[in-house]
Amino acid sequence: MSDHSLVPVILAGGKGERFWPLSRKHRPKQFLSLDGSGRSLLQGTADRLLAIAGGWQKVWVITASHLADGVREQLPDLPEGNLLIEPEGRDTAPAVAWSTLEISRRYGKDAVLGFFPSDHWIADVEIFQATLTAATHLAAQKAAIVTLGIAPTFPSTGYGYIQQGEPMGYYGAVPATDHPGFLAYRVDRFTEKPDRLTANQFLASGNFSWNSGMFVFRAGVALDELLTYAPEIIGPLEAKGVSAYPALPKKSIDYALMEKTQQAYVLPVSFGWDDLGDWNAIERLLKGDNPNVELARHVGIDTHGALFYATDKDDLIVTIGLEDTVIVRDGKITLIVKKDRTQEIKHVLQEIQANPQFKDLL
Repeated sequence: MSDHSLVPVILAGGKGERFWPLSRKHRPKQFLSLDGSGRSLLQGTADRLLAIAGGWQKVWVITASHLADGVREQLPDLPEGNLLIEPEGRDTAPAVAWSTLEISRRYGKDAVLGFFPSDHWIADVEIFQATLTAATHLAAQKAAIVTLGIAPTFPSTGYGYIQQGEPMGYYGAVPATDHPGFLAYRVDRFTEKPDRLTANQFLASGNFSWNSGMFVFRAGVALDELLTYAPEIIGPLEAKGVSAYPALPKKSIDYALMEKTQQAYVLPVSFGWDDLGDWNAIERLLKGDNPNVELARHVGIDTHGALFYATDKDDLIVTIGLEDTVIVRDGKITLIVKKDRTQEIKHVLQEIQANPQFKDLL
């Protein structure tokens, strides 16, 4: 490929455990509609990328074997040859490496790839697409692995951070307008989820972005960097293809490559973004003037700051004297959790998984 258009790859293998009980093994978070649009998160991700890709022929999805049929059902126009199916989950580094290998074999090492989690919410699609145009231009011109850094709006302790280094110029200028494009920077360092004090310092400095987990690069650049920093992943995949999966280490792309490469660039952007990590994200999206977020029939007395969700429209949730609580009803399961402890849902699922009588509830 020489036109430097983007080949988007949707990472659709996640579990979304912190949205249990709505999210289950065969109905993970990306298959759900959580933002009121009527489209699932996976479908919304594909919708945003279609215009950039120029149609379905250049959209790719990588997913787990037990989710493949669900992806086909949700994205019926996706070419079968563009669906990569992992035999088992090995985190994002093997997924990115295998996808890059397969796409480079079809389009060549100059193809510009973009990787996108399937479970993100984005408000301003026009700015998002303009950002991708800028990232594509940067990746086409330089040996760069470009990350999209989200301008932080509060001192989050749940996101990783990227520190901006040397400015490297503007990319994606809009012809016949005053828009100069987006200013790219070298990445100084990646920082995992910080404590509250450090997050406040990052926010105050104005020199840090949230790590969105979205990145863009030329296939050949990434393959060379993976050979340098993650030969234990790219080597077996080059030799054996997908059959190498069972022996691959379980590593994230951040740990395997992004925190080590000297070719990392960041585009700090602002287009309204949330990674929808747990039930509290729904409140961030849908909170209005009401004291609660009600996605179910609810009657309450002295109940404030709560979120209610029910899959059965006939269910009624009644509360008295509750504050900052999430209540979710799905079939036989009712979840009740304080909003500041939703991250612990994963621990409860470990206990449920260990009990044979509950196996059908996962």
